Amino acid sequence: MEKLAQVDVSWTLFLDRDGVINERIFGGYILDYADFRFKDEVLESSKELFEKFARVIVVTNQQCVAKGLISPLDLNLLHDKMILDFQKAGSTINRVFAAIELKDTAPFMRKPHAMMAEMAKQDFPEIDFTKSIMVGDTDSDMRFGKNLGMKTVLIRSEEKTNVVPDLELNRLGDLIDFI
Repeated sequence: MEKLAQVDVSWTLFLDRDGVINERIFGGYILDYADFRFKDEVLESSKELFEKFARVIVVTNQQCVAKGLISPLDLNLLHDKMILDFQKAGSTINRVFAAIELKDTAPFMRKPHAMMAEMAKQDFPEIDFTKSIMVGDTDSDMRFGKNLGMKTVLIRSEEKTNVVPDLELNRLGDLIDFI
């Protein structure tokens, strides 16, 4: 089995949220934590996977805020509950960045734009994008990672993709076998 990278504790793991951490609602949004469903084995495998990295950063496009479907505060509370569930599983998510504007509007935080990665680097100056892995389920996730020089991992889903990732997996936890 070929390794994606020789990861050590200086590396950063960037994760998309919907479709990687939780079940994605195609054509809809997670607006309440009661509707947030972790994907199979994400919590169970997170401790072993996350401890291989110095940092775990979630970068998520959430235009549902700009559409007025959820407030920024309620989105932050949803993320706080997600982080707490990871903590209960013995795992740490160091930061969540959410792009809350509509697609193709300023301030252009949405992936594939690099702004959320740059914000992470401001918070954690030691981040080296060439020593980072981006895990997502869409072309914009893969472009985000590739544009920054990261290794890219696509989690297979119903989403049709055209960007070729460095690795394709069925679940996040499977990444442990490739690092």
